[in-house]
Amino acid sequence: MKGPAGGGQGRGFLAKAAAVTAGLTAVGAVLGLVRDQILAGYFGAGAETDAFLVAWTVPEFASTLLIEDAMALILVPAFSRALARRPGALSGDPVRGLVRGTLPRLTLSVGLVAAVLIAAAPSVVRLLAPGLSAPGLAVDCTRLTATCVLTFALVGYCSAALRAHHVFLPPAAIYVAYNVGIIGTMVLLRDPWGVRSAAAGVAVGGVLMVLVQAPSLLRVLRARPGPSREPEAPAPGSGGDGRLIVLGLIAPVVAFSLIRQSQTLIERFLAAALPSGAISHLNYAQKIAQMPMILSLMLCTVSFPVVARALAAGDPEGARRRVERDLLLAAVVVLVGASVVISAAPRIVELLFQRGEFDHADTVATAAVMRVYALGLLGQTMVGALVRCYFSAARPLWYPAAAMAAGLAATAAAGVPGARAWGAVGIAAANALGITLTAVLLLRGAHRQTVPVRSNRLGEDLLRLATAAAWATGAGWLCSTAIGPPALSLAVAVAVVAVVFLLFVACAAKAPEIPPLPHRSTRRRRTAHARPHRAAPSAAEAAPVGEAAPVGGDVPLDHGRR
Repeated sequence: MKGPAGGGQGRGFLAKAAAVTAGLTAVGAVLGLVRDQILAGYFGAGAETDAFLVAWTVPEFASTLLIEDAMALILVPAFSRALARRPGALSGDPVRGLVRGTLPRLTLSVGLVAAVLIAAAPSVVRLLAPGLSAPGLAVDCTRLTATCVLTFALVGYCSAALRAHHVFLPPAAIYVAYNVGIIGTMVLLRDPWGVRSAAAGVAVGGVLMVLVQAPSLLRVLRARPGPSREPEAPAPGSGGDGRLIVLGLIAPVVAFSLIRQSQTLIERFLAAALPSGAISHLNYAQKIAQMPMILSLMLCTVSFPVVARALAAGDPEGARRRVERDLLLAAVVVLVGASVVISAAPRIVELLFQRGEFDHADTVATAAVMRVYALGLLGQTMVGALVRCYFSAARPLWYPAAAMAAGLAATAAAGVPGARAWGAVGIAAANALGITLTAVLLLRGAHRQTVPVRSNRLGEDLLRLATAAAWATGAGWLCSTAIGPPALSLAVAVAVVAVVFLLFVACAAKAPEIPPLPHRSTRRRRTAHARPHRAAPSAAEAAPVGEAAPVGGDVPLDHGRR
């Protein structure tokens, strides 16, 4: 899906882009569940899966750093600024110049890192999971998964470039391709390779992710830029794209992403000393519990390049409105999802995983961990959404990394006694505590940053939504435990949670205002009498979404996810 080029066709594009991203993300999530179901059915939750999941740390880490966070947070603003300068460029194309200056260096750097990881796999396994029961198997799997460092970097680069151009379909399809590669490789190679087939599937899936996007990226880069005009004064800080690899520009984003993903390292480290299966229970619980968070962040992903383009045009007020709207919508989605997860966790795990080598004891253990994980879902979503306020401008800030470090310290401090006292459940509780602390720190500091979010008002609205979610969780839990068949129990819990949540929000005093997603049809319904009295739109809201507007001119407000 590509952004409109015409002058007046952009108002409905954000909704369309979000729908496309949502649809393909849902397909990718379903395939991810199928992948985990096959893994659980083939290998259960024991020493083999623990060994693979230690190796799985590499693609998890690489995905966060190279696809989800750092690469997007660095490159989407950079490409947005290059696109904004393109109409005023007297010679050369700023976009192509950015690619020539960054892609070769990136490929060489991450290729060397992948080679080092493959060679140092035994040391990596000892560092990640000392005391693991099958270290040799984990080393073999790590050497296979380490190839994703190179492929994921290329995937993240393509995704950021395409989304900055308002091309959303190929980036939204990457996890479909990834999971197809893993599932197919596991099915074909299970008998000769065992759990190593899943690690080989990571390598195959990474290649497929690149192939899904490469043709579209080549097309947008080959497209002729618009006619040159007289150069316009650049926005403050917009001239740094050529220095993208300079440490001072990328270090805050990389540090934030590394610290954020280190929460997983702490979990695996602490769980390695627990009985076999603890790492697997943590993994399965996290995969299910995080699905509401993934869905809630889709809109923020779609709008991120738009926020960056608004700031490049000097319109922080339009960026603020866009961010606040996205935060509230994301909070609604994740809180309803978390309520369902907490209220019906055993039913969800039973339906999804209890078959083959995955028995009832594994279901009980995974459900207990999943309920505790869900307590941190709002914090996870707020961190993913708020960090865009800090990284949308030309020069990233260090505050998010400091907030994330504080959360990581809280996770580690609470995780050690928690693991001793409650095992995997204590580790999940420490994770929820750490990420919630990070979210509070980011929200408290957001009003002083590039996008001046009204943190006090947002905090009040989020508290009311969380209260509604607590009531909905209680109602859903009662209904879930009262009904025997798991499928019916889950369906009733979902319906009850949604109804109670919406009723509480609708009836509560000072209910938070949840703005609807903007759509072109709303503009058509306005009467001629009403139009003259409407406040003039900001530059970020008035411009068509697909138009690469010059700095200082009308700039669209929207973009796509990861």
